[in-house]
Amino acid sequence: MKIWQCSVCKYIHKGNFPPDKCPICNVGAKKFKEIHEIPTTVKKSNNKQKDKKSQTLEINNFEKIKSLLIKHHAHPVAVHTPNGLLPVSVILWLLAWIFDSQLLAKAAFINQIFVLISLPFVILTGVLEWQKKYNSAMTMMFKIKIITAALTSVACLISTVWFLVDPEILLSSGAWGLMLINIIMLAGAGMAGHIGGKLVFKD
Repeated sequence: MKIWQCSVCKYIHKGNFPPDKCPICNVGAKKFKEIHEIPTTVKKSNNKQKDKKSQTLEINNFEKIKSLLIKHHAHPVAVHTPNGLLPVSVILWLLAWIFDSQLLAKAAFINQIFVLISLPFVILTGVLEWQKKYNSAMTMMFKIKIITAALTSVACLISTVWFLVDPEILLSSGAWGLMLINIIMLAGAGMAGHIGGKLVFKD
């Protein structure tokens, strides 16, 4: 039985022929290469071992930082902040609306402030990982992930600014709109996280 590896997401397939399309990133069979053993770690594009002095001369500081961020899984780690705080924020918004509580509304608002602070780093590390690990592949999976991440970011910004401009929004008819935006924000984050999990765990 042969072993095939996806050149985009590194998915491993066992069989006499490669799959018609990768179950992880959806690229076609042409992107699969036959390998002789299952790698224990993802191999770097440059297999030659260079000494530290030559590496320092060849790559600038920004490249070093990018490599460190990818090596230490900065994106999967950073994304836990918005993914953890957004559900809490949406629950607080709903409770604030139901019980007419400004205290809960302010707590939801503060949670979203922390999400907005973390989002630039989450997006940056996500783009770096997409470029380095997945060769900037624009398969349907990555398109959906990019769209849902953008939707989450925009919805979070709108929700936060809306409450900042109108702290009494939950007492008006516009509360329905705010709740809808928050639900869209949470759904977008959930979908982006689901796709990210599929890419990380490859099953």
